[in-house]
Amino acid sequence: MTNQDEMMPEEVAGTPEAAEAQGAPEETNERFSWYVVHTYSGYEDKVKTNIENTIVNRHLQDKIIEVRVPVQDVVEYRDGARKTVRRKLFPGYVLINMDMDDETWYVVRNTRGVTGFVGPGSKPVPLSDAEIKPLGIRTENMTVDFGVGDTISVVAGVWRDTIGVVQRMDFSKQTATINVELFGRETPVEISFAEVRKVDR
Repeated sequence: MTNQDEMMPEEVAGTPEAAEAQGAPEETNERFSWYVVHTYSGYEDKVKTNIENTIVNRHLQDKIIEVRVPVQDVVEYRDGARKTVRRKLFPGYVLINMDMDDETWYVVRNTRGVTGFVGPGSKPVPLSDAEIKPLGIRTENMTVDFGVGDTISVVAGVWRDTIGVVQRMDFSKQTATINVELFGRETPVEISFAEVRKVDR
């Protein structure tokens, strides 16, 4: 993973090359690109959750397909003990894979905790393939017939025959998260794209 000091989001998004890049990673088709937004410090996860909830409430599954807070594992030694902790790769930033139009711009920009898009004059600039590779995001084309808010059925694995509503998508890991009942309470679990099918209503 790239060190935080080596590449900050404003550096990758604010270059002339980034401004010219129109075809950042397409997860489903050419309409989608990765964008970077500023957030208040410590609000990264809250912003991610708020945007994902808005996607469901406003039925934007076909316009905003992934929201990501890049993290990395860091080994620390304290009092002679080795411990691995997960830290945000770019504190104060959130990555969004979306189809940029007036509606999605408004939704993201007005999410609580968001201070603006990264780009010249706060104009959203998509990241290019070369700029996002160090972030560990897959750039190959990928097509799935379901999204956040859709009902899916698990057809293989330990959760086979389980039906649930997609809470979030992770294209880098090719997994969908659904809630399942475990020990009397709903628990989020990640299921591989290959193990689920959309349930037609």
